[in-house]
Amino acid sequence: MRRLLALVCLLAPLVVGAAQHTITSPDGTLTLTVSLREGQLFYAVQCDNQTVVEPSRLGLRSNNGDYSDHLSLCNWQEGRIDKQYTLSRAKVSASHYVANQLLVELKNAKGRLFSVEFRLDNHNLAFRYLLPKDGEEASIRILEELTAFRFPDFTTTFLTPQSDPMVGWKRSKPSYEEEYEADAPMHQPSQFGRGYTFPALFHVGERGWVLVSETDVDSRYCGSRLTDYSIEKGYQIAFPMVEENNGNGTSEPAMALPAETPWRTLTLGRDLKPIVETTIPWDLVEERYAPSIPYRMGRSTWSWIIWQDPSMNFEDQCRYIDLAEAMGYEYILIDAGWDSEIGYERMPELFAYARQRGVEPFLWYSSSGYWNDITQSPVNRMDNPIRRKAEMRWMREQGVRGIKVDFWGGDKQETMRLYEAVLSDANDYGLMVIFHGCTLPRGWERMYPNFVGSEAVLASENLVFGQHHCDREAFKATLHPFIRNTVASMEFGGVVLNKRLNRTNDGGSTRRTGDVFQLATAILFQNPIQNFALTPNNLEDAPDFCIDFMREVPTTWDEVRLLDGYPGRYVVLARRHGSTWWIGGVNATTEELTLQLELPEEITTATLYRDDATLQPTRSQTRIKHHRLPITLTPNGGMVLIERETK
Repeated sequence: MRRLLALVCLLAPLVVGAAQHTITSPDGTLTLTVSLREGQLFYAVQCDNQTVVEPSRLGLRSNNGDYSDHLSLCNWQEGRIDKQYTLSRAKVSASHYVANQLLVELKNAKGRLFSVEFRLDNHNLAFRYLLPKDGEEASIRILEELTAFRFPDFTTTFLTPQSDPMVGWKRSKPSYEEEYEADAPMHQPSQFGRGYTFPALFHVGERGWVLVSETDVDSRYCGSRLTDYSIEKGYQIAFPMVEENNGNGTSEPAMALPAETPWRTLTLGRDLKPIVETTIPWDLVEERYAPSIPYRMGRSTWSWIIWQDPSMNFEDQCRYIDLAEAMGYEYILIDAGWDSEIGYERMPELFAYARQRGVEPFLWYSSSGYWNDITQSPVNRMDNPIRRKAEMRWMREQGVRGIKVDFWGGDKQETMRLYEAVLSDANDYGLMVIFHGCTLPRGWERMYPNFVGSEAVLASENLVFGQHHCDREAFKATLHPFIRNTVASMEFGGVVLNKRLNRTNDGGSTRRTGDVFQLATAILFQNPIQNFALTPNNLEDAPDFCIDFMREVPTTWDEVRLLDGYPGRYVVLARRHGSTWWIGGVNATTEELTLQLELPEEITTATLYRDDATLQPTRSQTRIKHHRLPITLTPNGGMVLIERETK
């Protein structure tokens, strides 16, 4: 807050008394208009002089006053933000953030001061509320946030609903695992009547696209969502449901004064490239603490995803350690039940076996306690600071490199405090952290150096759980690069090379997608540590060149480019690792797609993998002429292109 106030002092004050003020993005394509009308504050956004966000309400209501109505203007102040930073665990490794800033200083009917800070870059609008300390009051509780998002009436939506609380497996929801609907009418109510989770994608017809989300959420606030659409308000920010986490914790956040709320973000573009390529979740946040050790990203094997609970025994875990060694993978994820089925006493023997093969372990834990009915163990370790630190001390002594903490089920501030506490303590013991059955990460890749991904999506486990999810796999895969995975790392657990999703590859759900489709998801889905769904039998029954690809594919990236796509239909994405471009594409339509891809100009020769018309994988060498590649994508099929020849 002190840094912000120092910056504000350097901003040039503008004429006081105007009811409306406008700023543009550095390149002039976006225009933000902020206006005060009859004591209420609104904002609106134009893209290339066309309205994409209609006048939408701003303001807060708190236990010490109303900051939404009977407002009066004190000042407009403009400024400029220009900063560069590096980031090792998101979709880019470096960002140069340049934005124009507007600070709107106001007072409410009781004379209490507050501000709304806006930042507008060439593709993103971000804003937050700043609440100063006023007299002796040192704290504030936010009862309601009136922040709204109103779009033209012809807008269609790509949204996933918020679930009812305390439902699902062992009453562990909400966990951001509901299904999306593509191109839905804006007036359509949400499936459960609870609104929608972030991020939220809107198609404003020929005017463009808007992705709405939030960032910089930590222990000082709760995670938020959107209400259902209303003609009067549009979509409004909503706080967690009272019943979440078995009723424990308040729904409304409370903060020490002076206070800053999380950033609300809108990514805008005439096409989808700015949506896919945005870095706004990390541009607005800062590192919370320094890493205690250098953390190494990489690939992992994971028995549970296909072999399920019965694989949690010493012999099967050794087989997956052997698979990791054969693939050159850095890690193995040992899932729920290891404490009871293998036992603490024998785990050091398993760890030693892994060390001998150059493989390091991640261990699964339940987050709970007292807010759901989860019995998968270990339980009651991560929610208690005394037990948590003792467990982490033991893990450090045993050479464990990370933890996967599962079954969270809520967005309340109390839960955000626990996320942050687990991350902070884990860093003290040199442990990386994956969250599962959890909330959306909101800027966490930059905020917490040992955070390496969250599920927060209807992930690969559902392919095992039911044929419906296999039948819709392609549709869902073409949504994530535009929505969920564009704002945060996504621990999906993908690349299934078994034809049938059971241990013996002869029963259970049937995979509908081609092998190269599966390879493409290793590029399309970004997470710095990938727990792939490969099985030991794939070394024998999958095509050799598919296994070779999986030995080489990286998990960290320096750059991302959208080459083509439409959410729910198809996507082709290019990611650069070092000097090498990796391109993945998949087709969710029922027809063959013939595309003319414009490739990064560095690519002249490449290895091309494709699923043919019968979904059989093929590999060939190709020369790229004039940076263009004609490609045909088979329904439920995929393509992968690597700019150098592979073995």
